[in-house]
Amino acid sequence: MTWSEILHTVWDTAGDILPIVVMIAAFQFVVIRRRMPNLRRVVIGFVYVLIGLSLFLLGLEQALFPLGRLMATQLTDPGFIYSGIEHVAGVIHWADYYWVYIFAFAIGFSTTIAEPSLMAVAIKANQVSGGAIRAWGLRIAVALGVAAGIALGSYRIVTGLPIHYFIIVGYVVVVIQTFYAPRLIVPLAYDSGGVTTSTVTVPVVAALGLGLAETVPGRNVLIDGFGLIAFASLFPMMSVMAYAQISEYRAYRQRSKLSE
Repeated sequence: MTWSEILHTVWDTAGDILPIVVMIAAFQFVVIRRRMPNLRRVVIGFVYVLIGLSLFLLGLEQALFPLGRLMATQLTDPGFIYSGIEHVAGVIHWADYYWVYIFAFAIGFSTTIAEPSLMAVAIKANQVSGGAIRAWGLRIAVALGVAAGIALGSYRIVTGLPIHYFIIVGYVVVVIQTFYAPRLIVPLAYDSGGVTTSTVTVPVVAALGLGLAETVPGRNVLIDGFGLIAFASLFPMMSVMAYAQISEYRAYRQRSKLSE
């Protein structure tokens, strides 16, 4: 990593956030026609954003993307799967990749727990609901959904099954859950599908999907390598609504016991 590469990343990042600055300034000074409050703090904040995004992008290129591909390559290596037994072409079965599914589940859970956007949404949901929605409960429910989704998506890549079968069935389940889940949680569950696919989760998941498609025999990188993030967006909606339904059922059982 050279200084020229670092400066190039900073320059590109500045170009990416420039439209945000222009639009905010245009609305503030042309539409609202007022001076921006705390202008100095806002400018310093944008500098922090520029530095943070630049460092984050450098980290992606240097660590997260290579790590995802490396883990996919190692976990699908016939020497690892068969522990030293000579690999015969065509013998590997989808069940032989169980370590891939375990790793996909684990990395999906851990990256989601560390997702800054999910933390922000969980904290706000806790504040707005007056503590009815617990921040950690929501984060764990979303993380379990992402973990299950990425594990299932990895299974799809290994088997080569068409992605639309999984997505259609998944959204049918979401629609059915919407009718039975508490109304309070439904919009939050839908938002949870979006906030999970953000800064930490997407790079690792994308790299894992592409790495699997490159190393699993018979897979096409363009057809099979992408689509894993769709699972990470879909399954949190199911898990959050399921979490609310289970909580509601437990509360109902408790009330029933007290009334007896």
